[in-house]
Amino acid sequence: MDNTQRLLHAQARALWATLFCFVLGAVAGLAALWGTARPFTGEGSVIVPTALITGVITAGAFVVSTLMHRRGETFPMPRWQAVISDIAAIAVTIAIAGVAGLGVLLAGEIIGTGLQGLELSPIGGGLIVGVAAAVGGRLAFDAGIELRTGDIAALLFAFLIIGTLFAMITAADPTWWQRNFSQLGSGGGGWAFNGTLVIAGMLVATTGLYIGRDLHRLYGDRMLRRIAVVALAWVVSGLALAAVGLLPINRFPTAHDILAVGTMVLIVVAVVLSARVLAGGRMLRVITTVLVVLVVAAVVMTVAFSLMSVTALESIVIGLVLLWMTTFARVLAILGPTRSRPSHTVSPLRTEARTPHPA
Repeated sequence: MDNTQRLLHAQARALWATLFCFVLGAVAGLAALWGTARPFTGEGSVIVPTALITGVITAGAFVVSTLMHRRGETFPMPRWQAVISDIAAIAVTIAIAGVAGLGVLLAGEIIGTGLQGLELSPIGGGLIVGVAAAVGGRLAFDAGIELRTGDIAALLFAFLIIGTLFAMITAADPTWWQRNFSQLGSGGGGWAFNGTLVIAGMLVATTGLYIGRDLHRLYGDRMLRRIAVVALAWVVSGLALAAVGLLPINRFPTAHDILAVGTMVLIVVAVVLSARVLAGGRMLRVITTVLVVLVVAAVVMTVAFSLMSVTALESIVIGLVLLWMTTFARVLAILGPTRSRPSHTVSPLRTEARTPHPA
């Protein structure tokens, strides 16, 4: 099979996956919405069931695609490497479901402002669920074919934007921005922002695992300990961010503030460690140095001189880190090979060689 035929075959598979997700979503939506007509927005609306069904189907499409295209990828790996790969895949699956579900909720809130009073029959609601599931399923199926570090970073970027915007729209306190982003996690609707932080933390940790994977593909076992430290720094940063969401500011103010500051420090440390391991040339070192200088300057301007609000500081730090992650992922994609590289050591922190698995 030549390259053209292979691409056409892959496209046909994706189209069949899209159709299957549509049918599955429409049937599930029809069953969930069966009965009297429901409003598009408000209490008892079709949006919440649509978001839940879309999230489940989207996650399922990613799992099916991963099994179809990358089933044997971990077979020749040592147990520790296979376990890390499986954990990363599970985290991405949960994150993809979260992105799809929150995306539907956000779209429903926005579109609903222009569709006041609209009611949908079970058939109409089922068709909407089918369309949402088809879109989410298609994107997830494509992601399962080949998931790169840049894709995880883009997923993190999209999820933070979608989750934060939805939290802003549904915020109980419209003056939250006068204090900090954490205020979005207070009140009855705080679940949206807190949930966003938890899943974003998972994605940050997963990004670290993928960064470690790409660095190992580039350097092999000879730098495994340094690579493990980099991956661990990102994982700890992600867990800290998730903990910020699990401890909302209105219930655990002191612990929340300590974790929020600690998360920012940990992420900057992970950025510096990653740049030191990757020999990406002067450009990457300059970008990393600029990021650190700007973050320190923003902190000083906020804390020492009160020239910026905490909300502005958080926006600057998050924006700079996301831009750095995007650049770093692109440099990794340029320098590193795309093929899987099984390790020949029994542990990422030990140097003993293992017996390679027979082909």
